[in-house]
Amino acid sequence: TVGKNIAYGLRTDRKSTRARVDELLEMVALDPSYAKRRPHELSGGQQQRVALARALARKPALMLLDEPFSALDSGLRVATRKAVAQTLQAAGVTAVLVTHDTEEAISFADQIAVMRCGQFTQSGTPEAIYRTPRDEFTARFLGDCVVLEARVEGGIAETVLGQVPVKGALDGGQRSVMLRPEQLVLVKDHDGAGRVVGMEFLGGELVVSVRVGDLLLELRRPSTIEISVGDSVRIDIVAAAVSLG
Repeated sequence: TVGKNIAYGLRTDRKSTRARVDELLEMVALDPSYAKRRPHELSGGQQQRVALARALARKPALMLLDEPFSALDSGLRVATRKAVAQTLQAAGVTAVLVTHDTEEAISFADQIAVMRCGQFTQSGTPEAIYRTPRDEFTARFLGDCVVLEARVEGGIAETVLGQVPVKGALDGGQRSVMLRPEQLVLVKDHDGAGRVVGMEFLGGELVVSVRVGDLLLELRRPSTIEISVGDSVRIDIVAAAVSLG
């Protein structure tokens, strides 16, 4: 049963064990009545929560979660991830989460470490690594990005998209600079240097393909945006680009 699964490893009397099982079930947002159920009577998300409760039963100081949500569908994965994060935080347990899902890592973690070929490329808070990656691999690993070749002088990068302020770059010479797609604002402009060459409807979003010279950009935008294939556009840039090592 679920109750016996959770109690596995506990060394307490029957009354204390039952109380601990009920406490753990409530901690993972399951009713104590679930203690009588068997694994085949649970959904995938409920099974994950029971596994978490069993792991927490002996009050560990540290937990390793190795791709714990990979077998769940997308909607259930998000709900279970939130529940697990809240449970671990409430229990005061440090957890190491191994995942290839960047959204999962960013939303779950207080600290992220990105690995490549067995070496850390960068570690820090999700926001710091996302906004100021040190190299192109880390930048692309954590989300869509636009990498441009530029010449930097006086903190300004000359790019195919125009002049862009840049942080973390030494003046002089060719540099690679990075922008996140959300920093690029599309504006319909008859004199704009860009042209919309394709659009893909994804429900709430559109993938808008824009060509600027030899550069092809694919930008996700709300599907309410008033823009069509063939429109001329300019691209306004919000905030500074980041120089990549």
